[in-house]
Order: sequence, then C-alpha cells, then structure tokens
Amino acid sequence: MVENKDVEVERKEKKSDPSKVGVAAIKYITYLIIFFGILWFLINYVFGQLL
Repeated sequence: MVENKDVEVERKEKKSDPSKVGVAAIKYITYLIIFFGILWFLINYVFGQLL
C-alpha cells in the first residue's frame, strides 16, 4: 500500500536592502554636518562679538 501525502513547503527569504542603510547613513551624516555648521556659525559670529 502506497501513501500519498500532500506536503507544502514554505520558503521565507530574509530581505535586507543595503541601499536603505546607505540612505539612512547619508541622511544622518547630513544632519550632523548642518548641526555643526550652525554651531560653528554661532560660536564665531554671535558669541565671537560678545567676547
């Protein structure tokens, strides 16, 4: 006697998108550059006049 069984195989692929990591890195590096640029401006021109 032969038994036939239906077996479903479900494959899950882990999706990792390295381009999203690159975009996030560029975004946060840009934020840091803008922050330090504003800080540099404040130190040189605003607080520099007071000293």
